[in-house]
Amino acid sequence: MASTILSFFEYLGGLSYLAAKTFLNLFRYRIDLGSVVYQIKAIGNKSFSLVALVAVFTGMVMALQLAVGLGRFGLKIYIGQVIGLAIVRELGPVLSCLMIAARVGSGIAAELGSMVVTEQVLAIEAMGANPISKLVIPRVLACVIASPLLTVMAIFIGVAGGMSITLMEAGVTWRFYMDQILSTVIMQDFIQGVGKTFFFGFFVALIACYQGLQTTGGTEGVGKATTRAVVYSAVMIFVSDFFLTKLFLIL
Repeated sequence: MASTILSFFEYLGGLSYLAAKTFLNLFRYRIDLGSVVYQIKAIGNKSFSLVALVAVFTGMVMALQLAVGLGRFGLKIYIGQVIGLAIVRELGPVLSCLMIAARVGSGIAAELGSMVVTEQVLAIEAMGANPISKLVIPRVLACVIASPLLTVMAIFIGVAGGMSITLMEAGVTWRFYMDQILSTVIMQDFIQGVGKTFFFGFFVALIACYQGLQTTGGTEGVGKATTRAVVYSAVMIFVSDFFLTKLFLIL
């Protein structure tokens, strides 16, 4: 038990140290904008189809379940209100960033892990370059920028998926469905939902970079680092989601 607690705080300390070095180097070294743009493009291409697929079926299955649940009370026409709030405030941001963690976080950990075991990171240091500035900062910035963009698209796709089922199950028009959402979901809901994804993206990229840079044990170590990156990122998203939601509600 004591060793587990010690390992947890050791991991937390290492992660915090990497975060501090990332922030310091962000202002100390010139940012490679070309690398940042490349990473944003790579993250978008890798994640959009997966995020869109999850979003549309989330909206559809929510509408299907709500049609049954609200139908017992004769409230099918209000499906749009529940779907709008759920997707904008929680399901859109959380599920989108979970897919980013699974698709992009694993890729970052595997890429950096492979560079570590093949001593490419040591070569970067030997040439006088800073590995944090060269490898970590572009990926962190790219995730922080790409996560909200993907989440916004996921929200619209999820709402559209819910509408396709609601029109069939509740017998309402698309105009009524959208009026229900627009009258229920306010700008504050949208800002809070999307605002959390900046933090989610930062956590995903930071954990993935940390796991990749801490890789040991050759190719087997790369696999373990990739698995840990996805699992720890997912846990961090759920834990931080609670505290961020509470903080935004207070503000």
